[in-house]
Amino acid sequence: MTRVLVASALVLLTAAPAFAQMGGGAPQKIGIAQGLTRAYDGVKRNLTEMAANMPEADYGYKPHQDSRTFGQLFAHAATSMYGSCSAVRGVANPNPGKNLEQDLKTKAEFVKALAESFAFCDEAVKGMTDANAVEFVKQGQNEVARASIIAGVTSHNNEMYGTGAAYMRAKGLVPPSTERQQQMRRPGL
Repeated sequence: MTRVLVASALVLLTAAPAFAQMGGGAPQKIGIAQGLTRAYDGVKRNLTEMAANMPEADYGYKPHQDSRTFGQLFAHAATSMYGSCSAVRGVANPNPGKNLEQDLKTKAEFVKALAESFAFCDEAVKGMTDANAVEFVKQGQNEVARASIIAGVTSHNNEMYGTGAAYMRAKGLVPPSTERQQQMRRPGL
């Protein structure tokens, strides 16, 4: 239970600066479902853009022999999303027994796997309401609050994004979220 609360708090705290920057309009009341959806959408955008921005030649890059390759970060995220979001949706995992980290080889394959896993999770996230966010769903042998699973997906994807950002920096590239911030700070924009 402590891990669930910590994960939920982490996701909401990491999303808070993004919400604060949105300003400009009337104050809003943002419930748990909307907050988690915004955080999920933000990391979805970051990972999707990151996958698109890294050159094909660098998809095999890894900073250490024990690290995942850049491409494997996305395969790992996809595999994790299938497992978690199948529980939230109450359907069978569409990716059972597949080892995407070993099976996928090209940038196109990694990008496609990531996009398909997000499409699968989108239904779980978009179907969440403040009322059903606290409902328990079966995950393995446990019953877990739906919102907790989505918070875990978002937190894990943020971890993969942070790791991928270090890989991009090592290749002289700017991560997408930083690039957007830099564009907003340029005069005349």
